[in-house]
Amino acid sequence: MMRKLFAGAALFVASGLAVSAGEWTGQVTPYVWAAGVGGDITPFTGAPSLSFDKSASEILEDVDGAFFLSGYARRDRLVLMGDLSWSSSSKAGAIPPGLPAEAKLKQRSLTLLAGWRAVTNEEMSLDLLAGLRAWKIKGSVDIAGGMLSASPNKDFVDPLVAIRANFKLADKWSSIFYVDYGGFGSGSDSTSQILATVNYQANDNLWLSAGYRQLNVDYRSGGTKFDVSMAGPLLGATWRF
Repeated sequence: MMRKLFAGAALFVASGLAVSAGEWTGQVTPYVWAAGVGGDITPFTGAPSLSFDKSASEILEDVDGAFFLSGYARRDRLVLMGDLSWSSSSKAGAIPPGLPAEAKLKQRSLTLLAGWRAVTNEEMSLDLLAGLRAWKIKGSVDIAGGMLSASPNKDFVDPLVAIRANFKLADKWSSIFYVDYGGFGSGSDSTSQILATVNYQANDNLWLSAGYRQLNVDYRSGGTKFDVSMAGPLLGATWRF
């Protein structure tokens, strides 16, 4: 799987704070995400698929760029979450029967969620959420020096449901688990995200985190196919305010 290092800000990697009723709290998390990008692009019906799949020894070879910015806010039991991600990847290789090929993939997604803190006590909290993920995915495939080329470009919006759980492990230690799922054939066939972290409270406002994140989308329409997965470990530092 092609791996690359992504830097940005995430909304899922912090433990909760006790606050007075009616007060807003929020958080941002700069982090490094060693994410592998794997999947297939099929530009149109009958065209060959080009796969994004590389070994760990090629970690940074195909990095074009990446940006991630997320936010989280809560007031009493009301929870708001947002996430903006952008990445660009490219690959050169060959397809049967040995024709040279080059592919590029750019994705931008904006996730907006609102929900309710259904459970809150000294041991854990549980948020139930729903919202939307808007995608813009652009791919390009160039085969045999331009003998065959295509640049499919798709914009679509997926409905989402999500759960976010925060567990107290010990003094100054906590764990976050987040999962969402959507699409349901409305935009993509499916989209999903999983994130799990272990967090250490360094001071009143700062948490250090390590974990794993995976983001998937499977879009198929009119012979065009984007089946992409980004997954890997992350390290972060969360600032709460």
